[in-house]
Amino acid sequence: MSMEKQKWPQRRTLRLRHHDYRDPGAYFVTICTHRRKCIFGSILNTTFYPNSLGTIAANSWAELPDHYSNLALDSFVLMPNHIHGLIFLTEASPRHPLSEIIRGFKTFSARQINQARNVSGQPVWQRGFHEHVVRSDESLSNIRQYIETNPARWSMDRENPSVMRAGHRPAPTGDDRIVGAGFQPARKPER
Repeated sequence: MSMEKQKWPQRRTLRLRHHDYRDPGAYFVTICTHRRKCIFGSILNTTFYPNSLGTIAANSWAELPDHYSNLALDSFVLMPNHIHGLIFLTEASPRHPLSEIIRGFKTFSARQINQARNVSGQPVWQRGFHEHVVRSDESLSNIRQYIETNPARWSMDRENPSVMRAGHRPAPTGDDRIVGAGFQPARKPER
């Protein structure tokens, strides 16, 4: 009996092909919670109010320079189901790559969040992260403004579970009774 190697779908990388993510520079990162559940707090009007889990995530982010000597933190915002942050990698040694820093953040924060929830091994963060290499002062300024004003745009944010988009279901909330795993095409009505 011949056993064929099972083929898994290939994940498309969003990283720049020839960029070394250990190189000094500014990086804009977005990290979403597992299944985009809103577990970090809520936004009232245009102000974000973190809960205890949100405070853990924000503190874990702020502590990153204690673990990685080659980074400096810049603008940061915690949202109900994701974070945005600017990281500056420096010339300091050792030069940890961006992926290792984000992995560390996810590990440190998830361990503490699960401890606070009295669970073990539950996913807190979505696999991977989104990044953007900042290439100009103008881009850096625009990203800082985007981060700063992110809570004010929550009522229109596609990550907001109460926002319904044409052809899509809203993202799930932290309430496990509400089913869904993010935006998916809506089913066509049966005739």
